[in-house]
Amino acid sequence: MSVMGALFSSGEQIRHQRFAYRGVIYRVDPVFLGSNVWYEKMAVSKPPKNAPWYHVLVHESDHTTYVAQRNLEAYSGEEPIDHPMLAHFFDGFVKGRYLVIDDNRV
Repeated sequence: MSVMGALFSSGEQIRHQRFAYRGVIYRVDPVFLGSNVWYEKMAVSKPPKNAPWYHVLVHESDHTTYVAQRNLEAYSGEEPIDHPMLAHFFDGFVKGRYLVIDDNRV
């Protein structure tokens, strides 16, 4: 499922422009869906709430992040991500992109 206005989709690898980490998107929100308390504390640059936000598995880490679209850029490499939660969201990896688990498979 694509989200209107989203530049990236689930399974796509990205790089954070400010913090330079690499990751893979596992969910896309059409707008900011976090709490105002989190936004005020964590969103230092105050990115727009009315644009897509992404849930990201961070490479070589065990945590996830929630990132505004304007802080991300596409990752053009084909190296896989190292994250313990990959198997919860993806069931394959082809040419640098993760294949999202299809819950509708028979």
